[in-house]
Amino acid sequence: MILVAGSANLDFVVRADHIPSPGETVLGSDFQTFPGGKGANQAVACARAGGVTTHMLLALGEDAFAVPLEASLQGAGVQMHTLRAPDHATGVAFICLSEAGENAITVAPGANSCLRPEHLPPLDGFGHLLLQLEIPIEAVTAYALAARAAGVQVVLNAAPARPLTPELLGAVDILLVNEGELATVSQCQGSIADCLERLQVPTVVVTLGSQGCCARHLGVLHLQAAFAVQPLDTTGAGDTFCGALSAALSQGQSMADALRYASAAGALACTRLGAQSSIPKACEVLELVHQQADVNHAAALSALRTLCAFT
Repeated sequence: MILVAGSANLDFVVRADHIPSPGETVLGSDFQTFPGGKGANQAVACARAGGVTTHMLLALGEDAFAVPLEASLQGAGVQMHTLRAPDHATGVAFICLSEAGENAITVAPGANSCLRPEHLPPLDGFGHLLLQLEIPIEAVTAYALAARAAGVQVVLNAAPARPLTPELLGAVDILLVNEGELATVSQCQGSIADCLERLQVPTVVVTLGSQGCCARHLGVLHLQAAFAVQPLDTTGAGDTFCGALSAALSQGQSMADALRYASAAGALACTRLGAQSSIPKACEVLELVHQQADVNHAAALSALRTLCAFT
């Protein structure tokens, strides 16, 4: 059983030919709203793509924006522990999505900023606590320390990127980052291998987009090539990966198998619009894993090893 503590936002998405540069105005096309927020996305991924019992601690305003967020979480089977913040609006994110599937995101946290250390529910029965950095860092740190004391595995997706205190890093069992976040957290501008050397966390997983991902798990290196898909919208793909990986590990899968499963889930999320709406079902993930059983061929792994500068 997994507890996710984190953000819930309503995403306002505009499609455009390209993401505007500073000072540039771009004429967009389609506009839609989608349930989002890193915490909520990852909770839905744990439940839907991972197929595990999932709870979520979140904060919402008393407004119309909260309604679709609650409906999406309930629809995925996530049990909510909701803090109501009547003086704050529900969090929102403004997303520009290019025709190439790339995105630029601005977040207004709103009610997410109201989560405090005392809001963490009892940890009895939970095997993993999944955290991100879209809620106050004081709360994230307190939740991680409480989980460590209770013997619960702490999984931290260090996004949005920021330097982390030794206190927080010392309570983390699994750190999930992309390449840019890895550089920020490790405070190293060298290769991926160099950055990993700077971190003492037992397990560090680095996502590398279309190249795949890598992990240093208890001193052992793992490489996973990417699954081949035609991307439509990358929003939420990283969150899908985080949720699916946490779910797979909570079910006792090996790190290698969990990376493969999470990579397939993240790839499928790129083929659909929206964040939570793009998260696949577990049966779809397994189908892709079986369809592309040879994804880790020698050439792909060699290219990934070179990219990371592993010797």
